Amino acid sequence: MKEQFKSIIEQIGEDPTRQGLRDTPARAAKAMEFLTRGYSQTLEQVVNDALFESDTSEMVIVENIEMYSLCEHHLLPFIGKCHVAYIPTGKVLGLSKIARIVDMYARRLQIQENLTKQIAEAIRDVTEAAGVSVIIEAKHMCMMMRGVEKQNSQMKTSVMLGSFREDQRTRTEFLSLLSLNT
Repeated sequence: MKEQFKSIIEQIGEDPTRQGLRDTPARAAKAMEFLTRGYSQTLEQVVNDALFESDTSEMVIVENIEMYSLCEHHLLPFIGKCHVAYIPTGKVLGLSKIARIVDMYARRLQIQENLTKQIAEAIRDVTEAAGVSVIIEAKHMCMMMRGVEKQNSQMKTSVMLGSFREDQRTRTEFLSLLSLNT
């Protein structure tokens, strides 16, 4: 990857041997490995058996999970926050594992629509929840730095599974408990 970054630097008309760029190919390769580390993780590794028996059947919400990903179309970042809710059916997931699941999928080349769905399905599969909801709000550098250059644009996506899709009251409760745009 280091050699590819060196080639990219040359192709844009820069000299990769000048002082400021000498170590850039190695740094860029290391950064790309970090930004895409989700490919080297599995759901089982991330969850690491952190499922706990619980008799609660009330909604669990984790909101404002910071999220960073790379747009698969332009390799530019999109940055935002993810809100996750689920209704347990006998077991709950360790709190930090929800954020780790978000990170695992976000640290892959993505489009926001697919990322939202992957997170929701993973939470459902791990917890066997009666319902799962995921909302992502993000700003996309591919839309802000290039193309239409709209600085204040923000994309929101949602996926509702199980009781969140089937029962309007459950969906309404979740949306009312979120502190969106605050």
